[in-house]
Amino acid sequence: MSVTQLKFLLFTVVLLLSACSKQPTVKVEHILGQTMGTTYNVKFPEVPGVDEAVIKAAIDKRLVQVNKLMSTYDPTSELSRFNQYRFEQSFALSDETLLVVNEAIRLGELSHGVLDVTVGPLVNLWGFGPTMRPETIPTTEQVEEVREYVGLDKLEVVGKSLVKHHPQLYVDLSTIAKGYGVDVVADLLEENGISNYLVEIGGEMRVKGEKGDGSPWLIAIEKPVSNQRAVQKVVSIGDNAIATSGDYRNYYEQDGVRYSHLIDPRTGKPIQHSTVSVTVVDPSSMTADGLATAFNVMGWDDAIAVAEANDIAVFIIRRGEKDFEEYASPAFEKLVTVY
Repeated sequence: MSVTQLKFLLFTVVLLLSACSKQPTVKVEHILGQTMGTTYNVKFPEVPGVDEAVIKAAIDKRLVQVNKLMSTYDPTSELSRFNQYRFEQSFALSDETLLVVNEAIRLGELSHGVLDVTVGPLVNLWGFGPTMRPETIPTTEQVEEVREYVGLDKLEVVGKSLVKHHPQLYVDLSTIAKGYGVDVVADLLEENGISNYLVEIGGEMRVKGEKGDGSPWLIAIEKPVSNQRAVQKVVSIGDNAIATSGDYRNYYEQDGVRYSHLIDPRTGKPIQHSTVSVTVVDPSSMTADGLATAFNVMGWDDAIAVAEANDIAVFIIRRGEKDFEEYASPAFEKLVTVY
């Protein structure tokens, strides 16, 4: 997820499913805290010699480091300083931020420009940023004015630096930053000898191994309805990450028209199609996070085409005439076990 992209908070359902399984034979540690404007949860079967308090301190420290690099809410972060930079000369960045930017650009190219980490000004224009809902719907002229400084073509990586090709270009990594945070926490656990775990930040999740009773981690994909919490599917994903993007909770209506928080950079406007939920499974939480958003913005046909062409594990839900329709890519069916 992300300030601009609503993600499903699956972890509460995971806890429920865990409680319904047989009694664990090994104590499961549970660490929780706050980061990136949301919460994180880490679970792992107890490991001899591993101190839960020490692990929590290390996790908190690591996530603070990520925030100091990539937060758009911290005006002193590395990314914020880049956004405040109004020159076209190169701006040196850390290896870590460049890694995330490069993945954002790669996913942007794979999605034919739909995943666009420069789209933040359009999100704000439509009232889904810090300024919230606008008093009036933006005009076509206002949208086109903002689009003048939005687009991945205006952002370039040169060596270990970034270059703006428009001084007002603004980069927001929220669409993949939480996923990246999950990945770094998972790596930290493995560095400390923890090989079975579940890591979740704001709904983005990565799991490995099994729970304390030897059973797999079970994850619920939420039913895309706004008036209740319900489960569409319960899945096991092996040693992978999972991310879901949906448009049915973060929206507003005006004059009978529904405006989603998901902005299509190809039009500069909120999406209007029938796709309501996209779940992606991938070894990297960062990649799954970005692709889930991209496919949700793309819509049914384009998302299916890109997923199948690139062997991506994706599960899509759209509104049908009477009920929801589902699509699972061949890679998803091969990788995921449905319960």
